[in-house]
Amino acid sequence: MNKLEELIQKLCPNGVEYRPLGKVVSFNRGKAITQKDIKTGEIPVIAGGQKPAYFCNEYNRSGETIVIAGSGAYAGFVSYWNEPIFVSDAFSVDITNNQLVPRFLFHILLNNQNYIYSKKKGSGVPHVYGKDISNLLIPVPPIEVQEEIVRILDKFTELSAELSAELTARKKQYEFYMNHLLKCNQLNCKTMRLGEIGSVNMCKRIMKSETNTQGSIPFYKIGTFGKQADAYISKETFEKYSTLYPYPKKGDVLISAAGTIGRTIIFDGQSAYYQDSNIVWLNHDESIVLNKYLYYYYQLQPWAISTGGTIPRLYNENILKAKISVPSLKEQARIVAILDRFDKLCNDISEGLPAEIEARQKQYEYYRDKLLTFEEI
Repeated sequence: MNKLEELIQKLCPNGVEYRPLGKVVSFNRGKAITQKDIKTGEIPVIAGGQKPAYFCNEYNRSGETIVIAGSGAYAGFVSYWNEPIFVSDAFSVDITNNQLVPRFLFHILLNNQNYIYSKKKGSGVPHVYGKDISNLLIPVPPIEVQEEIVRILDKFTELSAELSAELTARKKQYEFYMNHLLKCNQLNCKTMRLGEIGSVNMCKRIMKSETNTQGSIPFYKIGTFGKQADAYISKETFEKYSTLYPYPKKGDVLISAAGTIGRTIIFDGQSAYYQDSNIVWLNHDESIVLNKYLYYYYQLQPWAISTGGTIPRLYNENILKAKISVPSLKEQARIVAILDRFDKLCNDISEGLPAEIEARQKQYEYYRDKLLTFEEI
């Protein structure tokens, strides 16, 4: 029997009392403030987002504070602070007696985050108010039990925080090596324009009448590039257009020329079609530049973006004029191998740090739900 089980058996063997949240806490609104009204400082201003809106030089809460965002896209978001903060467009959840440990209450509210989100109101800017969640029933076990649960759950959050810090450090390291390795630092390295390496290609234009919401071949527009397609074309249309007109080869690097400009995806060779002019690629052989080397170089955004029109765009001319460093193929392969390792560590959702962080988060959520569920008296 572990320590928590011993405490429960000793202090609350027949269950615990559940009480409405509004009976054990008070909800206290913050003070309206705008960035122009304050002096810059180091005190976080907590408003309607998941992170501080900005920083000021005064505070209206100190010590352990639980805050719920009051309005905006993240209305209802629960956060915990153990430092001076300025609560603005949000409200603090303040314990009114000695029956709750603040950190225990925080884990309870996180376990009910979706319920709190469901209380959003307003047809324009959504709001969440304290009175909307005051009837939420929460368990109130003995303080010793709360403290042991906090100790266990905080171990999981500490590990997740360490992994997140490690991921941040690795991403900075990845960025450093990418910038360092892709610069011309070899005797046989040349600077070339992309127009000297290949030409910009795009798929044939697809008319709206040729698409539907169901079909055999996904058709990616700029809004669904790299996501889930919401339009399709027939297999017959695909086979005709991909045969008669330009179509990417497996390994070619697709580039978004509008929207999130310069976003890149390596074409996997699976049957798909792409919106003309908005999604393009450099058609070239790999006797000069490896596709994967280009992929990493594109992360440096070597091109100029045209901003003279209504909407910024990356035109073919911008791409062709962009200059890149071109070392030998052997050196390119070496650079790609190094950056591949960093990319896998930083971005692989099945093996890298993101996968580890996700696994720890799921583990925390599992034990949080398990440990915060009690028999009710």
